[in-house]
Amino acid sequence: MNSIRILFLATTAILALLLTACAQLPATGPGAQQEANRQAVLAFYEKGLNQKDAEAALQYVGNRYVQHNPTAADGPEGFRKFIAFLREKFPNSKSEIKRSFAEGDYVILHVHAVREPGTRGNAIVDIFKLENGKIVEHWDVIQPVPETAANSNGMF
Repeated sequence: MNSIRILFLATTAILALLLTACAQLPATGPGAQQEANRQAVLAFYEKGLNQKDAEAALQYVGNRYVQHNPTAADGPEGFRKFIAFLREKFPNSKSEIKRSFAEGDYVILHVHAVREPGTRGNAIVDIFKLENGKIVEHWDVIQPVPETAANSNGMF
């Protein structure tokens, strides 16, 4: 009976050590890559859209950047031109990310963008595709925030 008790205590100690070791390991796998993608897009958005620093934002972009917004050109140069436009025409614009989601190679943002302080701004849904942790494609849908609505739910 004493040997069974010793075996039980030894097994419990080994399990405790294994659980402690596993808890200290960095996250890996699909969930970790999705979170890394989400963080990359959040940093890209902050550097580019809020700080208006195209070069800092472009570190998160891959060797290609396909743009589906019809008013923005493809590639890093198209992004630089868009940020230069914002810096010149709307230097005080600010985009507040209300929600972010990551699924596979895609990150989706729900954003309240205000180009001129004091205005209602726009509700935006941005979709980014990433490859190897870098942004390679972008879509967006933009809707003005109305003065009145048929419901009291709000857009955010």
